[in-house]
Amino acid sequence: MTKKIRIALTGNPGAGKAEIFAALTGNRSRVPTEKKTGRVSHNGYDVEIVDLPETCSLTAYSAGEIIVRDFILDETPDVVVQAVDAANLERDLYLTTRLAELGVPVVIALNVADVIDPERLSAFLEIPVVCTARTRGDGREDLLDAAIREVETAPCHERIMDYVDYGAEVETMIASLIDLLLTDRTLTVRYPLRWLAVRLLEGDEDALARIPCGLAFNRLQDFLSLVDSDEYRAAMVERRYEAIAAILPQVLSPGTGVPAAPCRCPGWCGNAGDRLVVEYVLTEKGREAAGRLAKMGRHIGLN
Repeated sequence: MTKKIRIALTGNPGAGKAEIFAALTGNRSRVPTEKKTGRVSHNGYDVEIVDLPETCSLTAYSAGEIIVRDFILDETPDVVVQAVDAANLERDLYLTTRLAELGVPVVIALNVADVIDPERLSAFLEIPVVCTARTRGDGREDLLDAAIREVETAPCHERIMDYVDYGAEVETMIASLIDLLLTDRTLTVRYPLRWLAVRLLEGDEDALARIPCGLAFNRLQDFLSLVDSDEYRAAMVERRYEAIAAILPQVLSPGTGVPAAPCRCPGWCGNAGDRLVVEYVLTEKGREAAGRLAKMGRHIGLN
């Protein structure tokens, strides 16, 4: 019996998403602000691939962002494939942090990967990274294999991958909002509560509109009336970019000739051998990934 999965495909403008969709389905997506669907059979799976609009984030400030976010939340694809341009890794990983908060399994399709070590990037993020070549369609089979593995091992909306530690004050506010959200048990099966709390703290009216009227809604309104959402939104954006900046120097391919960017994190950083291991802006899960990466580096002679 043929099994079915649904893949959502998204990425930043210019990250090679249209080329990946064409390589996977044989169809070229020409309208970047609309959804387009293709199908392919692979290893006993009937794979539906939904090409979503290009987007830089998952706020509700543009039509493309709304389409992508609503599709992931409401249509619950089995896995999201994010097209990432290695030449614009800092920009593209910002979208990765937002996808991770949604709790959906993610696979990164890395284009122009010469200067980035995909194994190291995957080790840091605990997300599969598959190298693709936008002009030749290379990596098609590997990308489908990786997406299917994610579906088989990580059920949708059950694995929350959050690498950004927003700091004690913000994390306390997020925890308080999650406690309030838990008073409405219907929300726990519909949305990742950390994502919902973060969006509420950032002043997202669309997120608030997803809360049914009742005790939880009333308590949230009282709580949020005391919050300066602009201040918290700016602080969280800064922390996301700090986390990304901490990762970037660690994932450059050996021998590329590209100088490692200095770490911009404001806290303590330690060394494993001569390789920087970030200890501040990554959460406990991120620090565990950093430890594995350090061991991997010693094993293959990078340190």
